[in-house]
Amino acid sequence: MSELLRTPSFSAFADAVAELLDHLHIGPRYLYLHDFGAPVGLEIAMRAPKQMLGLIIQNANAHETGQGEGWAATKAFWRDPTAENEAAATAHLTLDGTRDQYTARVPSDIAARIDPRVWEEDWRVMQLPGRMAMQRALVADYGRYTATFSSIAMFLAKHQPTALMIWGRHDAFFDLSETLSWMRALPRMEAHILDAGHFALETHAPAVVRIMTDFLARASGTSAPQ
Repeated sequence: MSELLRTPSFSAFADAVAELLDHLHIGPRYLYLHDFGAPVGLEIAMRAPKQMLGLIIQNANAHETGQGEGWAATKAFWRDPTAENEAAATAHLTLDGTRDQYTARVPSDIAARIDPRVWEEDWRVMQLPGRMAMQRALVADYGRYTATFSSIAMFLAKHQPTALMIWGRHDAFFDLSETLSWMRALPRMEAHILDAGHFALETHAPAVVRIMTDFLARASGTSAPQ
């Protein structure tokens, strides 16, 4: 079993990933931002902007617009971190809540394409020692991340990285208006809205691969693989 971080936070994950990148001698890179990976990837980018070739944004929140009504309990917890508020903010940490990350608000014909073993495996891993506590810690730390949105906005405005957005429009967690905020922040960004949910790769992986390889080929001035 892999070792857990002693004090889970997105900055700690950024430290670990940055250390791995250095260990593997990986230089300039594109960063793929998704869900909880957005705080990690953006922190890595902001620490070393010269190593950032661009961003690939897939259902990743970096603006207040992405946090709709469904975030009310979580925001209440950030404002007042009582045990009661924490319980409400982490009520999704169940098997049903794990499944909903894949299927909530997703049209039934699309949701039917997702193998239940995916969320069952997620839930199995979450039951391992220390994993649930880590999830609760990250829910709390996401509040710290949202407090950095203004710094992220200034970073994006200054550097205007090459960017691709691929967004599942049926995301039950990040409001679709978040896509407009990203496009305002990065007006030259290429954007694709797919008929998918929060985990777009579960149902639209071939389409996403084509979009990404075409984008990377254009950005690097090479031909996309056939």
